[in-house]
Amino acid sequence: MPTIHWLGAGLSSVPGIRRLAASKRPFVLWNRTVSKAEVALDGCSGQARELDWDELAQSIQPGDVVVSMLPADLHLQVAELCLRSGSHFVSSSYISPAMQALGGDTKANGLRFVNEVGLDPGIDHLMAHSLMADYQASGVMNPAHEHCLRSFCGGFPSRANDFRYKFSWSPLGVLRALKTPARWIEEGVETKTDKPWKALSSYTVNLPGGEETFQAYPNRDSIPFAEQYGFNSEFNLRAFVRGTLRLDGWAEAWQDIFAVVEDSATDEDELKLLSDSLWKQHAYDPGEPDRVILHVEMTVTDGGQPVWNGGYVLDEHGKATDSAMARLVSKTVSIAVEAILDGELPPGVSAAPSNPQVVNAWMSKLIASGERIVRA
Repeated sequence: MPTIHWLGAGLSSVPGIRRLAASKRPFVLWNRTVSKAEVALDGCSGQARELDWDELAQSIQPGDVVVSMLPADLHLQVAELCLRSGSHFVSSSYISPAMQALGGDTKANGLRFVNEVGLDPGIDHLMAHSLMADYQASGVMNPAHEHCLRSFCGGFPSRANDFRYKFSWSPLGVLRALKTPARWIEEGVETKTDKPWKALSSYTVNLPGGEETFQAYPNRDSIPFAEQYGFNSEFNLRAFVRGTLRLDGWAEAWQDIFAVVEDSATDEDELKLLSDSLWKQHAYDPGEPDRVILHVEMTVTDGGQPVWNGGYVLDEHGKATDSAMARLVSKTVSIAVEAILDGELPPGVSAAPSNPQVVNAWMSKLIASGERIVRA
C-alpha cells in the first residue's frame, strides 16, 4: 500500500495530518523537530521522523504521495524529488512557472502533481467550478449575456482588534503580497494596480448571521483564472476578480505600513525588519480564535435584467485546539491526497479539480468534517 509522506508539522498542517493519520493508511510525518511531529500525531497512527533530505529520498517509493507544507520556495525541490522517485506530489500553493514546466514529465510517467488545494487557492476554486457547472446545466447559459464573478477570501481575528488583523505566521508574506501588482476585469475592462490596497473597495457579504461589510482589494493576477473557470473568449465577462477581504477599518490602521511598502527605497532587508516587528506586536496569542470568510458569487444579466445567479459563503471561527485557517487549508490538502490514492485525478500538474462530481465529493467531505459551506 502506498505511503503518505507529509513534510512539515506547522500550525497550518495539524488538522490535515490527523485526518490522514486516522485513516489507517501508511503515514510518515517529516519535520525538522521530531518532538513537534510527535505532538501533531498524538493519539493517531503514523510515524514521526526528522526531515533529512537524504533519508527522505531513500524512503519514498514509486506510487507514494508526498505533501509539501514547507515554505513555497522548497516546493520545486520536493516535486523534483517526487519525479525522480516516481511518486505523487501535493501542495496548497499557487502553481509556479517552474512547477508547470514539470507537466510533460509528470504526464509521461503517470504522476499527479496537485497544487492550489488549500483555502485560497483551493476551496475558492471548488466553489467557482461548482457555480459554473450549475450555470452550464441551467438551460439559460448564453455567453453573450453579462457575466460577473467575484471571489473574496480573508482571515482575521475572531475578536477584532485596533490593528484589524493578526498574524498566524511570518508577516513577510503579507508584506510581499502588498508589493505585488494586481490585474482583474471591471466593467468589461482589464484593470491593473501596482499597489493592491489602492484599489480598495467596500464589500458587503450576506453571511449566515446577517450582512457584514468588509474592505476588499484584488489579489495577484485574476485574469488567467477566468479561462480555468470556464469563461472562454466568447463570454461577455463584465467583472472577474479574485481578492482579499479585510476587516472594516483595516486600511486606516495600516497607513504607516503602506508608507513603508510603497517607498521605492524599501528593500527586502527592511521588509524583514518590519516583518519581525509586526510579528512581535501582532501575532495570535496561544489559543486565540481566528475567523475565515470566503465568498464566491456569480451573476448573469441580460441588458441589466437578472438571468441567473449563485454563490457560496463560508464563515468559520477557530477553536483553542486549532485555527479555522489551519482546518480549511490542511483538510483540503488531505482530501487531495485521498483523491490521488483513489484514482480520481488525471496525471500531470494541476490545481483543484473542475470535474463536477469530484468537486461535489470534495465539498461534501469538508462539510462532513464539520466545516460550514453554505449555498448563498
